[in-house]
Amino acid sequence: MHRYIFKRLLLMIPIVLGVSFVIFSILAITPGDPASRILGAGAPQEAIDELNHQLGHDLPFFERYITYLYNVIFKRDFGTSYMKKTPVLKEVFSRLPTSLTVAFLALLCASCIGIPIGVLSAVKQYTLWDTIPTVTALFLAAVPGFWLGMMFLLIFSLKLGWFPSLWTGAFSDYILPMFSLGLPYAARQLRFTRSSMLETIRQDYVRTARAKGASERSVIWKHAMKNALLPVITVIGDNFSGLIGGAIVTETLYGIPGLGSLIVNAIKQKDVPIVMAATIFLATIFAFIMLGVDILYAYVDPRIKAKYANERG
Repeated sequence: MHRYIFKRLLLMIPIVLGVSFVIFSILAITPGDPASRILGAGAPQEAIDELNHQLGHDLPFFERYITYLYNVIFKRDFGTSYMKKTPVLKEVFSRLPTSLTVAFLALLCASCIGIPIGVLSAVKQYTLWDTIPTVTALFLAAVPGFWLGMMFLLIFSLKLGWFPSLWTGAFSDYILPMFSLGLPYAARQLRFTRSSMLETIRQDYVRTARAKGASERSVIWKHAMKNALLPVITVIGDNFSGLIGGAIVTETLYGIPGLGSLIVNAIKQKDVPIVMAATIFLATIFAFIMLGVDILYAYVDPRIKAKYANERG
């Protein structure tokens, strides 16, 4: 198991390098330059060229990229924001906890709603307990996230006044974003859990457990659920990664000072150091989440754990 974890950690290096190269290339080929954004449209061309030279933006592409990697790897320097003139890591770390909190709460909402209802829907197949959740899940999966967020904001904040409409940093500010992000993912979680449970409860060992006189609750939660968890864990890990990096619309709608809104603003301003640092951190977090999912596999499924033990031996 330790050897596998070490191999996966080594595999993260080319993954993160590949992400950094792709993002750096996209920023390089997009129109515009940072000096024009900093100085404004009316700035003289001489001043723009001088500032681009100071920022190193006039260097060849590969020279800029290699210099950036050298500073990050050997000097642990992600640069300074072009617009705010502050260290990039300070900007990223100041917003990362907020994005992680919103993503975790949304994932908790999605899992607490999607998994139990998905199990119930599979056990009660072709009944109202199956039809109503399935139709609701299809509706939530089809509804755009920004529309759902706007409806929550309009009803629960502006009409009823239950939650604040402006971000203050209090815990109540997380409630509406949690449901706005979590409910569509809960629909996805429900459908995956239902499909996995339907496949599992038809297996021979489940029928054998019933034949031996085990209670239905024991059959579902102790025998079937553990084996049905493998694809569910994959979806949970994938959802968490998507929630961290994909909550841009929700962060903008609710005025959340998170990493997604930071990246969007930095792209608009051609603030390359901010975009690079934020995306590298997101890629690293995603890689660690996928590693955690694989480790959880070994603890959920004894066959996978035995495979790791045999490889070590």
